[in-house]
Amino acid sequence: MENRENASFKTTAGNRDGHVQEVVRQAHEELRQLLQQRSEVMRRIGTVKQTIAGLANLFGDGVLSEELLELVDRRSNGRQPGFTKACRMILMETNRALSARDVCDQIQERIPPMLARHKDPMASVTTVLNRLVEYGEARPVVLDNGRRAWQWIADANSATPAATNADAASLVS
Repeated sequence: MENRENASFKTTAGNRDGHVQEVVRQAHEELRQLLQQRSEVMRRIGTVKQTIAGLANLFGDGVLSEELLELVDRRSNGRQPGFTKACRMILMETNRALSARDVCDQIQERIPPMLARHKDPMASVTTVLNRLVEYGEARPVVLDNGRRAWQWIADANSATPAATNADAASLVS
């Protein structure tokens, strides 16, 4: 009788493990899909922000509402943007790959106090740029000199920012 009870317990435990494994598998699949969607949404947000920033560069910030200025991080509200946000904006506003040094130089030019808060600014920038790659917002590239650089990933389904800016300029002329 004891063997029969043990056999029954093992079968029940085996079924439970099977159910747990199925739940874990489904949760894993959903997580994978959600992360992919987040990556696609972040890329699209970046592309739209980049297009709006390009239009504002061409026609001036006056073409943007206060809300839109805030959404695309162009309103000067006296607040320092976050370090990741600063790196993201620098990559988005540039139509070429940037090295970590280039990004550091841009931050130094635009928001000098931000780098002062970091013990090793180059390491901090490199970490953020690698995170942007993980988020699907940037891609790593190798420059002609063999150095690493990062480039903003524009949404493949929309016009490139340069093309958008050229199209907008042709509408005005």
